Amino acid sequence: MEENNLAEQIDTFGEDHIASSSDTPLRIDAFDISDEDKISIIEENMKNILHTLGLDLTDDSLKGTPKRVAKAFVNEIFGGLNPVKKPVASTFDNKYKYKEMLVEKNISVYSTCEHHLLPIVGKAHIAYISNGTVVGLSKMNRIVDYFAKRPQVQERLTIQVVKELQIVLNTEDVACVIDAKHLCVNSRGIRDTDCSTVTSEFGGAFQKAETREEFLKYIQLDTSFEDL
Repeated sequence: MEENNLAEQIDTFGEDHIASSSDTPLRIDAFDISDEDKISIIEENMKNILHTLGLDLTDDSLKGTPKRVAKAFVNEIFGGLNPVKKPVASTFDNKYKYKEMLVEKNISVYSTCEHHLLPIVGKAHIAYISNGTVVGLSKMNRIVDYFAKRPQVQERLTIQVVKELQIVLNTEDVACVIDAKHLCVNSRGIRDTDCSTVTSEFGGAFQKAETREEFLKYIQLDTSFEDL
């Protein structure tokens, strides 16, 4: 009976999209083996999974799938787990003395729910107020992409993006809003295809209502530029 209750609690934990920490839960030996070895191990395990599901891995369409999945997991989909791949975010002096808010909106988010390993797809919006340094615009996209490429919970991803930019820019005045669809909700379980999840993290000046509202107004502007 106790085992059944534990199993139910674990399932419910995943369904509620609860994160255990703002840091990704990595083992201390996470990088003791090479990416090549990880690909080889995952390939074998993926063969077992597909075989168990009843698929014929001698079929031309399927025989390369275990290796393709393994390479995608290590090199792409979960590449953000490896700190070696962390983007170098160079900063520059704010020589033009721009003192207002800088907003980078509609940054594409492709991540993976850590509870069901299904996609999370959406947009991130980032803002900061310079305290003397600025960062290249594309670096903000790369930071989002790096932290998104790991098994994630959206709340954690939002916090990690803000924390990283606070370190890079040496300021607390950083904010992030993410609006995303979770296929673990959209394609299974309740199967609600219309809903999305919005998370936010406001640091420093963005905790003030007027600054936060200014940021939120900016991200609502129509900047589709369809005619370009």
